[in-house]
Amino acid sequence: MLTEALREEVRAAFFALTEAKDLKPRWGQRQMIAEVANAFGDTEASSFLAIEAGTGTGKTIAYTIAALPVAKARSKTLIIATATVALQEQLIFKDLPEIKRHSGLNFSYQLAKGRSRYLCLYKLDQLIQGFAESPMLSMYPDEVDLPEGEDTQRAFDAMLSAVSEDRWDGDLDSWPEALDAGVIRSVTTDHSQCLGRRCPHISGCSFYRAREGLEEVDVIVTNHDLVLSDFRLGGGRILSNPEDSFYIFDEGHQLAEKCLQHFACFSRSGRTLNNLAETQQWIDSKRELLLEYEVRPEALSALSSSVTDLLQVTRDTYSLCWGALSNRVDDRADLRFPFGVVDPELRDASAALRDLWKLHIQRLSPLVGLVEALVEEGDAEQREAWEGNLNDLQVVMSRAEGQLALWESYASSADEVGTPWARWMRHYGDESTIECYASPIYARDILSEHVWDRVAGAVLTSATLTALGSFDHLMQQSGLPADTKLARVESPFDASLGRFVVPSMSSDPSAPAAHTAELVELLPGLLACSQGTLVLFSSKRQLQEVVDELGPRFESELLIQGVMSKAEILDAHRQRIDSGKSSTIFGLASFAEGVDLPGDYCGHVIIAKLPFSAPDDPIDAAHAELLESAGRNPFMVLTVPSAALRLLQACGRLLRTETDSGIITLLDRRIVTKRYGRAILDTLPRYQFDIER
Repeated sequence: MLTEALREEVRAAFFALTEAKDLKPRWGQRQMIAEVANAFGDTEASSFLAIEAGTGTGKTIAYTIAALPVAKARSKTLIIATATVALQEQLIFKDLPEIKRHSGLNFSYQLAKGRSRYLCLYKLDQLIQGFAESPMLSMYPDEVDLPEGEDTQRAFDAMLSAVSEDRWDGDLDSWPEALDAGVIRSVTTDHSQCLGRRCPHISGCSFYRAREGLEEVDVIVTNHDLVLSDFRLGGGRILSNPEDSFYIFDEGHQLAEKCLQHFACFSRSGRTLNNLAETQQWIDSKRELLLEYEVRPEALSALSSSVTDLLQVTRDTYSLCWGALSNRVDDRADLRFPFGVVDPELRDASAALRDLWKLHIQRLSPLVGLVEALVEEGDAEQREAWEGNLNDLQVVMSRAEGQLALWESYASSADEVGTPWARWMRHYGDESTIECYASPIYARDILSEHVWDRVAGAVLTSATLTALGSFDHLMQQSGLPADTKLARVESPFDASLGRFVVPSMSSDPSAPAAHTAELVELLPGLLACSQGTLVLFSSKRQLQEVVDELGPRFESELLIQGVMSKAEILDAHRQRIDSGKSSTIFGLASFAEGVDLPGDYCGHVIIAKLPFSAPDDPIDAAHAELLESAGRNPFMVLTVPSAALRLLQACGRLLRTETDSGIITLLDRRIVTKRYGRAILDTLPRYQFDIER
């Protein structure tokens, strides 16, 4: 049980904060505080909690006030992980400073972000000096061409000047101007490329300076991606040790999907062959230098031989893939292997590739070790000469390890035990564009092994954790321990201030052309209902078709995802509303959650259709295949609960404050004509329902 002393400390902190901030205490917030404090504080019960807290509960204050005293009393670090940068910034720059200032709790906190969010001084230095003569130049930007031109050079110079004069800390999120994706990619690094403590710029490294003191702070604010990266590296490599940490996963409904992305494997034909050619070019260009440092000629010859073999077998393997892709009778985007089992001929080819990549890594490792020693132990001149070479070799090794993981997965697909995997291929026109993928189907086993079995305790929270009124979908997806405590906290907002409308329609999305035509017919009248409108589409194709028809008439009013960035759209939308103009956002799934447009900014949410996942998603298709083989209905077990969750998230864009009101219009009659639709409808908040029969 939670001790009376801790209970009183939590209670006193909450009342001190609400009094200082003149906040109205909410019953749901108090309920959440009690649930979180008991989850972390009761050493005789489960330290895991999944709590759904409706919009306006005040989740951040609740879980921070509850968890901090308990974490400090039990000598644990509190790690708060969010899914979005916006929430991280709100925690660091607003919520935590106010809690510390007014609650009476004394604690330290720090933001932890990945290397890709910080300037790499080593790479910036190379760019400014002009390292175009380096044969490994193209090994840095895998997908984005190295930017060129005067504007790019000015950006590089401005960054160097700002860092040198201590006017900027190297955090790219705080750079005052929008940066091109190519510029960001060219001045950032990742775990595989970073020279770490051997880097000549380590004393001024933005990433390492940001991490200083991370081991001593009480609260670490980070994101799901960095937490998962840390666990994939073994835990405690980037953040505090899992066994000594309590975790709060805000926006926790996204954790399972993020987990699958982290543990998936991928290879692209053209890029792989190009990378191998670059590796050979590097070996040839460095041969004389390496021989001077007593690298045996036969070792370099063996390394070159493995690259030659890899080039040939990779070409042969992708030719097999091309044959399978080009000889299909269907027109599906992906060629998915049933139950994840790769065809025997490709499986044998994958085994050969796997063995070659293993051999390549074995031959590469001593060379990496030698260059590491030269950088570590050499004089200043030697270090400078070898740092770039070490960076190159780390990139080569990282790529080899990625290739090994993919082909190992393909080769062993027929003997798989444990977590089932989906495996598929696709192409975009010719043999150089073939992509091979492998991904675990379930996050639950991975999260259980790498996260839940390691941590001292964890809380998952979100406004949308339940689907169809149950936590079953979450438990299945996340693999939380069976004794996890489950709780729901209702939103303090009056749902009846929102009106949920399903108009009479002659079409539904099962007939896409007719449905789109009817959307074009209905939308002009619907857009006139509110000054600020958010229109959510499940299909990029349908969004574009509607824009093509309505664009000329509503050009001055529409803000369209894909034409501008999300941040630019939201800024422009608010500016239009503030100036008294009408504004309408046309967006896809990313606008259905994490978007806060209170009051006049959003008085009408229009949802084009029930947000079912794409029918050709290979991971969902593989999951459905497994369910069917077990005699279960994948549509009801997987598809409907996911759609219900997404619909709740979309509806949550409307009422953002206690005084908000407005309309939600769903242009999909299936919610009233289909049995599953009624099940979804019954789980919505208590809006005023206006459903035309």
